[in-house]
Formats: sequence, structure tokens, C-alpha cells
Amino acid sequence: MISARYCQMMAAYNAWMNATIYACCERLDDGERKRDRGAFFGSIHRTLNHLLWGDRVWLPRFGGPKLPAGPSGEDLYAEFAALRAAREQMDAHISEWAAQVDDAALAGDLTWYSGVARRELTRPMALCVTQMFNHQTHHRAQVGTLLKQAGIDPGVTDLQGAPLGRDAAGRIVLGANYAL
Repeated sequence: MISARYCQMMAAYNAWMNATIYACCERLDDGERKRDRGAFFGSIHRTLNHLLWGDRVWLPRFGGPKLPAGPSGEDLYAEFAALRAAREQMDAHISEWAAQVDDAALAGDLTWYSGVARRELTRPMALCVTQMFNHQTHHRAQVGTLLKQAGIDPGVTDLQGAPLGRDAAGRIVLGANYAL
């Protein structure tokens, strides 16, 4: 079973890695970011759009803000600067959600309508939250590979390398390193 602290840790890690990946992507021109590189979503830009789309689908199911997601596979933003700003906003929303979620909510079930399955589904909340964070890591790794192939090294991407700390309430946040 995952905990609220796990969600806080993953939200902070997610924000750090997204900032790192976007800084690396900024070193490419728009044509290179949008070039089809043979990845599942084709380009770096489309993969980043898909990541944002996934978070916009999952977080409202957990009680986070509802933001426009649109159909799967369609880019939310054509311009990199707008995509980056939306990513930063989404990471802030995920962190806000993680700061208030409690272990009891994570121990329950979640029921939602799945557009993919085209029916209502019920699954353990902890499984769904884990899926959101796993989805982020999976597709960010794809972007990391595409960046490496383009000659840009994103550096350390491991969770234990994240600059994590604790706020005054003891919640895990971006900050100075501490031992997990």
C-alpha cells in the first residue's frame, strides 16, 4: 500500500525531473523537438504533450483540478513555451494534491468512466495513483532516450538523486537532499 508521503515524494520527484527534461529540451530548436524520432508518440514534443494529457486525465479523478485534456493522441499545445508553462502548472497542482491526500483515501477504491475501456471501472485508489506516477516516469524515460540520441545528456534521473527535503509540516518537497 502506498502512503501520502509516497505521493509527496513522487510529486516532488516528478516536478524536479520535468524541470530537468524541459531545460534539456529547450536546447533543441522547435524543428528538432517536433521531429519524428520513431518513438511511440513520434517526437519529443508529442511525448511531452502526452505526459501532460495523462496527468490532466488522472489528477481530477483523485480530486485535483479539472483541466482540459482533449482526446488521447492530440497535442494540447503546439508551442513549446506554452507546453512548458502548462507542465509547470500541472506539477504545482500535483504537488498541492499530494500535500493534502491522506492514507485513508489511498486505501479506498476509485470509480471512474474510462474512455479507453468505454465503461465505468473501479480499482484501488493506490493502484491508480501509482499508475499516474509510473506513466510519468515511463514516458519521461522515453524523452530522456530521445534527448540522449540527439546528443543531450539529461544527467541523473534516479529518484535517490532528486533534491528532496521536508517543509515545516514534514511533507516531502523539493529542497535540500535528505536520506530516503
